[in-house]
Amino acid sequence: MNWKPFITADPTIMHGAVCFRGTRVPVSVVLDNLAAGETVASILDEYPTLRAEHISAAIGYAADLARERIVPVPA
Repeated sequence: MNWKPFITADPTIMHGAVCFRGTRVPVSVVLDNLAAGETVASILDEYPTLRAEHISAAIGYAADLARERIVPVPA
């Protein structure tokens, strides 16, 4: 999954937290929900600005981070 079109970090949005492009939803919120056992459907219900592609992008982003390398986040 190419997550880069879906994820951005902008210092003027959420103090530069890594968020889904066009939203104020931090990627960490989705990952925390997934880690807590929430379903994709429940996350999408809770955050109506997100689509299923955002969830896949969050997982792809986390997988890149887990490879212990520097991952540039496009602005």
